[in-house]
Amino acid sequence: MLKNKRKRRGLREFLMILPFILLVLVFSYYPLYGWIYAFFDYKPPRPLAKSTFVGLKWFTDIVNNSVKRKEILRILRNTFAMSGLSLGFSWFPMIFAVFLNEIKCVPFKKFVQTVTTLPNFISWVLVYAIAYSVFNSTGAINSILMDTGAISKPIMFLQSSKAIWFKMWLWLTWKNAGWAAIMYLAAISGIDEQLTEAARVDGASRWQVIWRITVPSLLPTYFVLLMINLANFLSNGMEQYYVFSNSFNKSTIEVLDLYVYNMAMGSGGYSISTAVSMLKTFVSMVLLFTTNGISKAVRGEGFI
Repeated sequence: MLKNKRKRRGLREFLMILPFILLVLVFSYYPLYGWIYAFFDYKPPRPLAKSTFVGLKWFTDIVNNSVKRKEILRILRNTFAMSGLSLGFSWFPMIFAVFLNEIKCVPFKKFVQTVTTLPNFISWVLVYAIAYSVFNSTGAINSILMDTGAISKPIMFLQSSKAIWFKMWLWLTWKNAGWAAIMYLAAISGIDEQLTEAARVDGASRWQVIWRITVPSLLPTYFVLLMINLANFLSNGMEQYYVFSNSFNKSTIEVLDLYVYNMAMGSGGYSISTAVSMLKTFVSMVLLFTTNGISKAVRGEGFI
């Protein structure tokens, strides 16, 4: 009787997650069929069946062709810089969550959390529209600076490649910091209140409670998220860089995902862009299993 009840419960739970499994299969695994284009000289609108099979030609071209090799190295430099900045400041959402938790005025705390979380639900197109209206040569910032006589000509905030990596990190942080802090706020709520109460009874100050109890309790969550971000080091998306790219900053803002998109949609190099994307996937898998191994060695458990 108990065994049948467990089977029925297991079946119900499986049916509950079945739609999500199907979504993963359709949107994550079914597109892998497109990898076949990397082994053909495909040029639309000619069907793939009539395209010439070239084997590993596009993969060897990436290594042997000096022009493509320089392009890939430039793209990897941009990708590593963008992802490196994100990893280097990955502690920021944790610290933000700690200080947000310390706000004692509940209405003000909810206001700050709402304001900082809301940008996560804004598309990058709208983010760029905001940036354009504020930082364009005729935008609000330049208008104020010129009206006050601080500058004689507009500053090209958006039409410049200077500090573009740092500027992209600032926009990414503004958009995602509040949302990323939610997980740390959940971890803070799970800290045993007896620890903080005992620390205060022993005379610990507010900063000592944060440094000795709150932050150490958040470190396991931080390291898990850090390992996951390391595994996705080459996959930093393209939407942000696509909307902010222009002819002035293209050489420094173009990351790997955007390069693959531009190569396929701009120059029609569907086959070689697929090959580059495949190589990125394999490198990401190596990073995933490497970071999982490091997690097991350091923490005693992995995340996969």
